[in-house]
Amino acid sequence: MKYFGLILFFCIGFCGFSQEQFTVYFETNKFELQPAELSKLNDWIVQNKTSKILSITGSTDEVGSIGYNDTLSQKRVRYIFDQVNGKINIRSDYKSISLGEKGATSLNKAENRKATLHFLTEKEVYKENEILGIVTPIDVPPLPENATLAEKVKWAKVGTKIVLKNINFYQNTFATVPESQGALYDLLFVLQNNENLKIEIQGHICCIDKDYRNLSSDRAKQIKRFLVYNGIPQYRIQTKGFGVSQPIFPIPEANEVQAAANRRVEIEILSK
Repeated sequence: MKYFGLILFFCIGFCGFSQEQFTVYFETNKFELQPAELSKLNDWIVQNKTSKILSITGSTDEVGSIGYNDTLSQKRVRYIFDQVNGKINIRSDYKSISLGEKGATSLNKAENRKATLHFLTEKEVYKENEILGIVTPIDVPPLPENATLAEKVKWAKVGTKIVLKNINFYQNTFATVPESQGALYDLLFVLQNNENLKIEIQGHICCIDKDYRNLSSDRAKQIKRFLVYNGIPQYRIQTKGFGVSQPIFPIPEANEVQAAANRRVEIEILSK
């Protein structure tokens, strides 16, 4: 499955662009090229000084054991890499793909004993990140400790978790204390002003070995109730209780500061 995914990546990821391929063939059980194929490779190198290699894929025929063929295809990839290294630009995270006999797609065994270079020509190199689907991240300014929730959400990526500060509950209940109203309305404001924002509210508790009463989940649901009551559609909010499974500090905590850090509510950005 791993190999199939890699092949799919290269077949689909570049299909809209002029990604090129170059293939050389090996003799049975050999990982070094015969003179004719080596000459063909050297000619390609001369003609592609300004190209960039994205991957090298090696494969074998089905003669021999699976383990032997996997090793042989790895040696073929390494041999080709050594031939082109220092002569052609190679992407720093280039893919070395050894398919072994899994790459045997032809009925002609000779056509399966090969190594294929995937590369970009000079005219395509300048947009390689676009071709590879790599998005250059926007520089995120360092946020101060007192950054607002709106600022944190603005710069957060999908998957980021943000602690909701100043949300507290009455002991052993899911009822929020009055002092939590400001933080709750901050969260409401953020959701009202970011209509595509979807979040998961995550509850955590402290001080005990197990969340016997599902208090962490109930506290997350209580915050959702507040948001839905104030007009936020339910489908934009998920909830989850983690109990004491993800403490910041080991349990039992050494002091109240650590307990307070463990006893928290977070939101995870699901989509923006």
